[in-house]
Amino acid sequence: MSGNKINKELNDHKGRRKKVAIFVGGPSPEHEVSLRSGQNVLKHLDPEKFEGFEFVISKKGEWPMADEALRAQADLAFIAMHGPYGEDGTVQHLLEIMPLPHTGSSAASSALGMNKFISLRHLADHGLLVPRTFLFHRLAWQMDRAAILQKVKLYLEKPWIVKPNRGGSSIGVRIAKTPDELFHALDSGFAENADLIVEPFIAGREYTCAVLDSGLPGAAFALPPTEIVPQKGSFFDYDEKYSPTGALEITPARVPQSYATAFQKIALQAHRALGCRGFSRTDMILGKDKKIYVLEVNTIPGLTEGSLLPKSAAAYGLPMERVVEIVIEAALL
Repeated sequence: MSGNKINKELNDHKGRRKKVAIFVGGPSPEHEVSLRSGQNVLKHLDPEKFEGFEFVISKKGEWPMADEALRAQADLAFIAMHGPYGEDGTVQHLLEIMPLPHTGSSAASSALGMNKFISLRHLADHGLLVPRTFLFHRLAWQMDRAAILQKVKLYLEKPWIVKPNRGGSSIGVRIAKTPDELFHALDSGFAENADLIVEPFIAGREYTCAVLDSGLPGAAFALPPTEIVPQKGSFFDYDEKYSPTGALEITPARVPQSYATAFQKIALQAHRALGCRGFSRTDMILGKDKKIYVLEVNTIPGLTEGSLLPKSAAAYGLPMERVVEIVIEAALL
């Protein structure tokens, strides 16, 4: 469907409005954040073009209605879910089987983006700079803790950062400065996750840059990058992201234009490398060596009123209503 056809369909007030099921919740640690994202999307749907309703998936993964009822009531699904189940390709796969058009990336691209280890390798293959990263599984930790600790200490400079391989909002991320802290970070992490990644902690300043994409060739564009200044800890963790007294989020970032352009170029390159659609947000660190390292790509960025993408869009002069519409346009192609 061409861009002109999409616009004609969206703006044809004589026809019925598009019915949008806003998918929120799910069995993820980010369940509550998802609810807030969905409420903000619903609030900013153009009432002349769209008729929205919340489709709340329970913390047990239960859907509020059967597939047939959903298809009868919705023209498309707007996925405002974060973390496992909602962002990892699970819901996308179910909707693609149904089939029902959905916003955001495909099931395959979503699964790729959620797997930090594989996505970082993929981004490196596309010429982007990423931290050296090791992947460890719970069974290997249970069988030989000493071997894993030795490998990390031998090949990665300390301090180390230990992360769930699949997850979002920096939940479960731990920094280890000593071998004892490394042991406890891994032991605690494996109590909660099947696999973990370990990277050297890169000292520097954190930045993030969002991309919007209506789905047409060459339509993707990067929003102004945001500078992140943690106020309590040494990195942008869950509390820093969602606490009213958390990190300072400065948009546009306080950097020379050459760096701002570089952040935007990297975000676009990452978006395309993973095959993202509609939107994405790439997290980066400008190291003390003046190099820009890609940390991860979020295929469904937070959409709450206080989230980074809406703030960046506002700095660009783009209202949230238009952000939502761009993401829907991509789903209709």
